[in-house]
Amino acid sequence: MRAETQSTIDAIRKSLTLLGQRMDIDTAAHRLEEFDAMTEDPDLWNDPARAQKLMRDRQVLADAMSVHRELSTELQDNIDLIELGEAEGDSDVVSEAEAALKALAARAAEKEIEALLNGEADGNDTFLEINAGAGGTESCDWAAMLARMYVRWAEKRGYKVELMSESAGEEAGIRSAAYKISGHNAYGWLKSESGVHRLVRISPYDSAARRHTSFSSVWVYPVVDDNIEIEVNPSDIRVDTYRSSGAGGQHVNTTDSAVRITHIPTGIVVTSSEKSQHQNRAIAMDALKSRLYEMELRKRTEAIEAQHDAKGDAGWGNQIRSYVLQPYQMVKDLRTGVETSDTQGVLDGGLDRFMAATLAMDVAGKSRAEAQAED
Repeated sequence: MRAETQSTIDAIRKSLTLLGQRMDIDTAAHRLEEFDAMTEDPDLWNDPARAQKLMRDRQVLADAMSVHRELSTELQDNIDLIELGEAEGDSDVVSEAEAALKALAARAAEKEIEALLNGEADGNDTFLEINAGAGGTESCDWAAMLARMYVRWAEKRGYKVELMSESAGEEAGIRSAAYKISGHNAYGWLKSESGVHRLVRISPYDSAARRHTSFSSVWVYPVVDDNIEIEVNPSDIRVDTYRSSGAGGQHVNTTDSAVRITHIPTGIVVTSSEKSQHQNRAIAMDALKSRLYEMELRKRTEAIEAQHDAKGDAGWGNQIRSYVLQPYQMVKDLRTGVETSDTQGVLDGGLDRFMAATLAMDVAGKSRAEAQAED
């Protein structure tokens, strides 16, 4: 067997080992039996919230076991094919099996990363907000580039993307935009993107062709599902209606149908301007509840985050990634050190390598912090 093929097999086995550790494979079958027994309890649905959580937990475990079993079976099948092909001198069989192993290695690596998405809200849909920083037209254009990048990323993963609101820049780009992105693990994947993103390039808006640095901020927070109760006191909010100031065309509102909700105690402001006033109120209220929930999640993990030295300056409001287009081509994540010279690929939505590295770093850092807390 070729050394390259053996290396691919070793990588798959490593992913399988990590997947097994994440779900505690030695006890998984027994826990699934326990889940099945609990689902047969006739009184289970007397408590719908508990029942739904139990069903979700059972499905997550069953899916993890299924993935591990399928990957293990495919690995062994292809190893057997290679050995058979080599024994019979059939190079075509060997080549096909080696190609299948490479594809399997990529799938196993992706499943390994997805196994890290086990936080309380990781499986939820998500809201994504983008705001241009100081710098006028240049920053507005950068915000629009970021919006396009995330929409492309979401579409590649098969997620549904809904534009909730958008404020156009005076000359080009956008001052701000808010999206709802729906799909399995949408929040879990995107949560690491919150922070300040920096662009360095020759400005197309500068007649002297000078190099400019621009900043835009990204904020990601989970959509609150029906199983999470968030109470909002009506006296704590102010609701304003206004006319949409979109970019034009059929989506421009001719009445004051856009809605802005301000949560007075926290200062959180959410808007929606794409549909009727009634729908906008509902959408904006959902967004407000999600922001409040995200705030609560951060409070719960504050003690761990304080000890998580790997997190460093990666919190909201700090620069997390640089995109340099001039004088050289480089995108670099400042938290993990992951970088690439394929700047166009990243701006076209190629973000998985950055997200995966940050997820892995966060899990490792939190594990260290939890261990220190126990000591």
